[in-house]
Amino acid sequence: MTQAQHDVRVPPTDAEAGELGLIDVLIVLAKHKKKLLVLPVIAALISIGVSLALPNIYHATTKLLPPQQSQSGTAALLSQLGGLGSVVSGSAGLKSPNDLYIGMLRSRTIADKLIAKFDLKKVYETESLERARVELDKNTAIAAGKDGLITIEVDDKDPKRVAQLANGYVGELLSLTKILAVTEASQRRMFFQQQLEAAKNNLAKAEMTLKGSLETGGVVSVDTESRAMVETIGRLRAQISAKEIQLGSMEAFVTTSNPDYRRIQEELGSLRTELSKLENGRPDLAGNRGSKEAGLENIRILRELKYNQMLYELLAKQYEAARLDEAKDPSIVQVLDSAVEPEKKYKPKRGLIVLMSTAFALLVAIAWAIIAEMKERMLRSPQGAEQWRRLTSHIRS
Repeated sequence: MTQAQHDVRVPPTDAEAGELGLIDVLIVLAKHKKKLLVLPVIAALISIGVSLALPNIYHATTKLLPPQQSQSGTAALLSQLGGLGSVVSGSAGLKSPNDLYIGMLRSRTIADKLIAKFDLKKVYETESLERARVELDKNTAIAAGKDGLITIEVDDKDPKRVAQLANGYVGELLSLTKILAVTEASQRRMFFQQQLEAAKNNLAKAEMTLKGSLETGGVVSVDTESRAMVETIGRLRAQISAKEIQLGSMEAFVTTSNPDYRRIQEELGSLRTELSKLENGRPDLAGNRGSKEAGLENIRILRELKYNQMLYELLAKQYEAARLDEAKDPSIVQVLDSAVEPEKKYKPKRGLIVLMSTAFALLVAIAWAIIAEMKERMLRSPQGAEQWRRLTSHIRS
């Protein structure tokens, strides 16, 4: 035998190399057919038992139509600039109000009210309020879609409770918007409500002061001219206070160059001038006169009472106007689809669980059979045995 013949090596066969062809794979599957049948059957039986032990979960959905954001003059001007205007308006933070209402729906305030209302601590089997919040958040999905609607999705084991929970979010959101000043109209309404409450308390104090004066000093007659002057001064003071309050409510929304703001300022200046003329022209109303001290005291008390009474009436009108504006404000959440009690469970999908478990077990059995056959073939040759030894050593290390 020549040297060239010694250098020629015959390539190893698939069986010697430990590789499997298509026919070999079919032979291996036929050889391990019991494993391929038993393992998927066992997995199917286990998955059936597990899926039957899982509780039924029901799903309810509520869709809200959020308030449509009115386009301001600046936004309308920017929209006329085309693409550049949209970039500027985006950088200026002109966003949809959806984010605000989604944030309110996800707030701790609403979560705590729902937990207390539906006794969710008992439902989630926990004594911790924080844990109950976490469980409620896991079972709730709140998002705004491309259609502009806010969707509230809730999962629960009870079909009745899941619908009540989804609708409960809406009820708590509407209650929260009545308490919080979300829109400009609601902020003005709350502002005038606070001022009206303060004016009511001051009016009650003035009435008590007048009552105490009459009980102490008796009734002292006041001439008709003085009474008319008292009512006029009281009315002017009340109008001045009302204008000042109105300006204070506008300062949060408009600049000092706003036409309405400047108009009210001018009206306020005129009223102050008129009041100054009346008070300077009748010093007896502001000072003392020895012979009519009791009458002047009654005039001062009556003037204060008239002032508080007229201020209360003016603020009441402003408050009612703000309430009407709030009622007409388009920024009101509307319910498009209320959650209804689901007729069928949402999950678990038991058939899918059994099918996926069986298919996975079959794949594992096939892989197991092929790996076992490859190991057996590799161990037939010294080179294959060495490779298998190195492989197992790397796996164990």
